[in-house]
Parts: sequence; C-alpha cells; structure tokens
Amino acid sequence: MKKHRCGWCEGDDLYEAYHDKEWGVPVYDDETLFEFLILETFQAGLSWITVLRKRENFRKAFDYFDYKKIANYQQAKIDSLLKDAGIIRNKLKVNATVSNAQSFIKIQEEFGSFSKYIWNFVDGKPIKNSLKNHKNAPGNTPLSDTISKDLKKRGFKFVGSTVVYAHMQATGMVNDHEVNCFRYEEV
Repeated sequence: MKKHRCGWCEGDDLYEAYHDKEWGVPVYDDETLFEFLILETFQAGLSWITVLRKRENFRKAFDYFDYKKIANYQQAKIDSLLKDAGIIRNKLKVNATVSNAQSFIKIQEEFGSFSKYIWNFVDGKPIKNSLKNHKNAPGNTPLSDTISKDLKKRGFKFVGSTVVYAHMQATGMVNDHEVNCFRYEEV
C-alpha cells in the first residue's frame, strides 16, 4: 500500500526521502539548525529542490557547516566559494553566510545555544497545524515576522519572514505536514 505524502514532494525521489526522513522533524542541535538556516537563506528566490540537489556540494564547500570555521572565512575562501559551480554562487548570500555564522555564535554566547534561543519563540514545542492541503500552508506568519525581525536586529541577513517560516517547517518548530500524510502524527 502506497503511503500518502504531502503533495509538494511527490514524484521526486530526493524530495520524498527528504520529506520522509527530515522535513518537520524537531531539530534541537545547533549544528543542524545552522545548516538548515544557511540552506534556507540560499533558497531565497529559488526552489527548495534546487538547494536540496546541491546540498552535498554545499556541505563540502562550507566545511560541513562548521559555523566556527565559517565565521573566520577570509576573502580567499569567499572567492573560492564564488567560483564553485557546485553551489549557488551568489556573492551576497556567500558573504551573508560568514556574517550569519558570526551572529549565530553571538546568540550562542548570549543564550547558551542557538537552539534555546530559537525554540523559545514556540515555548520549546512544535506548533501543530492542521493542513488538509500543502497549498494552504502560509508563506509566513506573525511569529515568523517576529523571529525574522529579531534575527535581523542581531545581524543576520537573508532571513526574511518567508525564509524563517521555511526554516521553522524544516526544523519541526511547526508541523505543516498534511493531516492525511503518514508523517503528520509521527513528527
């Protein structure tokens, strides 16, 4: 019997695997939260499948999203990233990744972890929506507006409300699986 999945991922093996194993699963470790945050910033203006197909290239190019290393990237490393055809070579987004890593570390210093900071916005537990169709999922919410403004105030770039909401969905802060999706009750 075929499992029912959210409509956005059906028909692409990579999308389905991501949906089945990762999307919407609550993430509390800083390393994974940082990876998703950076991937979401690169996704801005593009489709998620574009980023997903380049994910392994991003991991290699950005030292497996080691934010401590990224925070110290020098211009030579940035220049090499801008020549790397395996990633999205957007100068503003590459530079933002470096400054976002620096801001990420500042949040860790202030709150003890980025996870404590970000999950505090939802009182430490996922918001469970009841979507019948993925097309009814919001692109942003008043909460993602609030988080976006706070991240920007703390020096983050490319973290508009839509990027933040996508990050919330990906990291399980909000469960936007369709109610008849097999993952809805699992996450």
